[in-house]
Amino acid sequence: MKGNKQIDINSALVLAGTFSFLCSCARGCLLPFLTLYFRQLGLTPAMTGLIMATKHFISLVWSPLASALSKHYNKRRAIITGCLVCSAAAALVVPLIPATDGDRLTSCCNTSDVGTSLTAGPGDSILTDIVKATTLSTPTHIDVSTAHAMSHSIVTSPTTTAGDTKPAMQTKASLDTLQQHRNESTPHISQMNASMVVNSSSSSSFEELHGNASIVHHKHPNSSKLVRNVRFPANSVEEVDGHFHFDIWGSLKAMDIQHQLFFMMIIVVLIWELVCSPLERTADDGLYEFLDYVDASERYGSTRVWGLLGAACGAGGAGLLVSRLRCLIFKQTPRSAVHFYSYAGLMILALPAVAFLPLYLNKKRGKNNGLLKAVKLVHGHPRALLCVITTFLVGMAGSTVENFLLWQMQDHGSNELHMGVSLAFSLLSQAAFPLLAGCMSKLLNPGRVLVVGAVSLALQCLYYSFLWGPWAVVPVQVLSCFSGGALWWAVWVQCEDVAPPGAERSVTWVYKGLSLDLGAGLGSLAGGFVVQRFGVGWLFRGAAVVLALWCLCLPLLQWKAPQQRMINYSRLLAADASEASDSDSDQDWLVKAMELDKSNNNCSPLRKQD
Repeated sequence: MKGNKQIDINSALVLAGTFSFLCSCARGCLLPFLTLYFRQLGLTPAMTGLIMATKHFISLVWSPLASALSKHYNKRRAIITGCLVCSAAAALVVPLIPATDGDRLTSCCNTSDVGTSLTAGPGDSILTDIVKATTLSTPTHIDVSTAHAMSHSIVTSPTTTAGDTKPAMQTKASLDTLQQHRNESTPHISQMNASMVVNSSSSSSFEELHGNASIVHHKHPNSSKLVRNVRFPANSVEEVDGHFHFDIWGSLKAMDIQHQLFFMMIIVVLIWELVCSPLERTADDGLYEFLDYVDASERYGSTRVWGLLGAACGAGGAGLLVSRLRCLIFKQTPRSAVHFYSYAGLMILALPAVAFLPLYLNKKRGKNNGLLKAVKLVHGHPRALLCVITTFLVGMAGSTVENFLLWQMQDHGSNELHMGVSLAFSLLSQAAFPLLAGCMSKLLNPGRVLVVGAVSLALQCLYYSFLWGPWAVVPVQVLSCFSGGALWWAVWVQCEDVAPPGAERSVTWVYKGLSLDLGAGLGSLAGGFVVQRFGVGWLFRGAAVVLALWCLCLPLLQWKAPQQRMINYSRLLAADASEASDSDSDQDWLVKAMELDKSNNNCSPLRKQD
């Protein structure tokens, strides 16, 4: 920039706020509903958790690296433009991936029946047909335990219950069992079994598995019969020169359709996150350096409110739009695909703002205040470490809410309208916290505000586990003002206490990376398996218990931890005269400040104005 160029800061902030609003609106249209779409595709909770964990781990590593590279090569505007275009294209690919069952998405249009249709798997319907058929024939033909084993051997896609969701595959044993009972049973049962074989897979796939499968035995927990399942194709392992080599492509071809869908979705989400994760960090760094260049860095936080408002509008608008549409917007295209179309459209709509986005490059600041220095600052501060642990646990608990709250709402009769309104109300509550920040700072110190934020999230998780109706989740969303807004306000105050001038944002990114990426990734990974084994309700109860236990220990640990607060002499010099005392302490404030520094074990560096 030229030194004599006139800069309109208000116009720059309006452009930055508009860009943040559009990008956040796009993410609000899709990301909260993404795990719900995975459920409709037929993926299990464990698979959904793995996909979301992959997304967070990629963002943890790639987002700061891509931002540093764009700064090093001075390509921030090009990176932002590429992220918008490529993320929109990647979002449009996801609806093209077929579900495990061709009619699964269309059968879930009536959301009042979604909970039962997604909870009862295809194996249960087959088991019901077999049991009904046995009541019409002689009692000695098929017993219930044998029918249960046959149903689990036939089904190609697993159930999606909260408990037993183990996938079953077609095997040679199931063919032999079906053939034996076909010969012994009545013609009615023979026709039924034949139709089940045709519906589960084609005859060619059965012959291929019959010739290539290596069979292992296991006993079904609800049956005394031995059932044999496929481990891997016999030709997938080859011995060459005394060494074993695995044929990966042969193994992928032999997978059931659900695992094929899972690996396809992993690949798409991986590419999507690679092209999308640098967007926010790169634009944020450029805006801050621009405001710092024009000596207006104190106005940097105003764009965050626009981001929350955009996310609220996106979530609420998408929920309202999808709930008003018919089951199929096009032939074989379910209405849930509107989330992806809205995301892509808003990302493209944000492209014109990139050309005028206020960005500035300050390589000297990046060299002096890097991420490694921020990590060292946090590591050497006991209270900062307590804040790190708190944000990490909040990130884990928050990921359970982000991934599986809509599942819990759907099981209790909620549709997209209820979900969108509840998400929008939560985000608006967070955006309203700046109005309460002044009163909060007078009543509680930042350490206690941190405890209040964690307690609020624990209460929300406990409440989510006992939902009873479509609108039951809305009242508790007001606590997001504290679990989201107040908590991150306390984190920012902690960053100002730890970091020297100019390094606050680097320390903030350390907290965000540990919470929103590392904590959320591990929480998604663990949460998926907990839902798979125990159910969504027990996941929320477990998250509430963990946060509650930590909140009981946190005040005691904060009291025991030594205070190592940095002295900001520029703040003391700029203090208002009305706040100063009329005593002689006005003249010896520097002496008292140094005595306070000495009482804190002489381990806090002095912070001076440049």
